Amino acid sequence: MRRRSLLAATLLAPGLATPALGQSARRPLRLVVPFPAGGTADLLGRLAAREIEQALGAPVVVDNRAGAGGAIGSDSVARGPAEGVILLSNIASQAIGPAVNRSVPYNPVTDFRHIALVAAVPSAIAVAADGPIRSMADLVARAKAQAGAVRFGSTGIGTSSHVKLELLKRAAGVDITHVPYRGSAPATADVIGGQVEGLIAAVPDIGNNDRLRLLAITLPERAARWPDVPTVVEAGFPDLVATNWFGLSGPAGMPADQAAEINRAVVAGLNTPALVERLASLGAPPNRMTPAEYSAMVASEVTRWAEIARSANIRVE
Repeated sequence: MRRRSLLAATLLAPGLATPALGQSARRPLRLVVPFPAGGTADLLGRLAAREIEQALGAPVVVDNRAGAGGAIGSDSVARGPAEGVILLSNIASQAIGPAVNRSVPYNPVTDFRHIALVAAVPSAIAVAADGPIRSMADLVARAKAQAGAVRFGSTGIGTSSHVKLELLKRAAGVDITHVPYRGSAPATADVIGGQVEGLIAAVPDIGNNDRLRLLAITLPERAARWPDVPTVVEAGFPDLVATNWFGLSGPAGMPADQAAEINRAVVAGLNTPALVERLASLGAPPNRMTPAEYSAMVASEVTRWAEIARSANIRVE
């Protein structure tokens, strides 16, 4: 077994195999993950690859093609052959990247055939566990008391973390100073150290750190893994519901029947009890989206984040 397959087997519980589907789907597939190996995107890509292999009887080779916030790998799929390659599409490469960077070379809606949602991972609004801010009400009151005095870190300019901070500022009617970092680890360290008051980041990145207090999770309902953390809806901010979503997309010319076969394989695999539990550990609820539903979701997210980036004047060149 190759090293990558061993890694996937270590990280992911095996799904239940389903009978092989159409003969066209049995050809080898290459799954482009447009981010480095080892992160959440890579883990979810390998999870999806395993389910496709088991269900369709087709070998799936994971190709980590990182760079430019996911744009390099995504563009390679958009310009690639109509069959034989799929992309781990996601909020960064399909929605926020094109919203903040005019040089992204592809159209995130029309240059792809969107196939299936793999997981929608929430973010959390977090502060230091031993700090004075203990609730969303405390955070908003502190930010309103002195404009700009509250500082929030992000994982970088133009990232999902940054754009969601702008969404928080708009929803709460407050001015919070943005402090960009190179990833969640240094931002988290400065929250704990008191250099900044908080951050917004994906729950898998910060949710298990007992030196942080999660004020709210960006879901409409509480996450099974963090049942004591209120949602943004409970805190009075339904407009803050947002996830870091990951799915599968092919080139625009991919045959619809092949997309439908891959969708059935992924949906069946991800809804087995073992994988429902594993996704819940990331804060992601199970889903059964069809290709049409995932396509509509991507289009809606593209519009949503483009408007937020434009109103906050977020640009990355």
